[in-house]
Amino acid sequence: MTVLRTAVVQHDIAWEDPGGTHALVAPMIAEAADRGARLIVLTEMYATGFSMATERIAEPVDGPATTFLAEQATRHDAWVAGSVATRITDDDSGLPPFVNRLHVFGPAGEHHHYDKIHPFSYAREHEHYRPGTGFVTVDIDGVRATLFVCYDLRFADEFWATALDTDMYIVPANWPAVRSHHWTSLLVARAIENQAYVVAANRVGEGGHVTKLEYAGDSIVLDPLGQPVAQSAGPEPQVLVGDIDPAVVADVRSTMPFLADRR
Repeated sequence: MTVLRTAVVQHDIAWEDPGGTHALVAPMIAEAADRGARLIVLTEMYATGFSMATERIAEPVDGPATTFLAEQATRHDAWVAGSVATRITDDDSGLPPFVNRLHVFGPAGEHHHYDKIHPFSYAREHEHYRPGTGFVTVDIDGVRATLFVCYDLRFADEFWATALDTDMYIVPANWPAVRSHHWTSLLVARAIENQAYVVAANRVGEGGHVTKLEYAGDSIVLDPLGQPVAQSAGPEPQVLVGDIDPAVVADVRSTMPFLADRR
């Protein structure tokens, strides 16, 4: 089985300014690639911050923030992931024509996406973004990676539903510092209960013109026993690198076959 070197880019975001954010993250992506990463994970709504101003920030499916991810994947011969506020075709469902879409681009032009199933109603995200309708698992260099976004982390049943086909969960986020304990606790729980790696990328800095929420990062890569493989050294921009080994997942599940006891 292939060992997948994975990088988490814990970065600040230029609020509602994709160009400004691209200038911040491009050298960090290059650093991750220089350190041997084959998968590089950015945060939720990485280019704009967690904004509800959909008419202003949401872009078409081939917009600049999405194109940037694809270009970086090709440039650095790596897989690159990050979520983008995306406008989709409107319909007569009565739902907003926007989604919080996690893109994963591969070095040879591969493209997969997942739409956040659970919009964060506490921040009225559900009024601006429609929920996704299905799970997505991607084969990344032989590692089965299942995609979730931020608030999805609170819904254990979604992770359970995909566990048997998953070696690694990817969870980009804009999770505020005021609830950091929830973030770190839930990440560890998802790794332990599903016996899978968890790759979690959270932003740092200050976001929003009104709330001015603080973000502490607390990005981390956890192994299938819930132990850190790599973790943030503090609330500053940084690149974390850790190895994902699907053989470890198989060994943990064989040695401790807890998943078989689920009902």
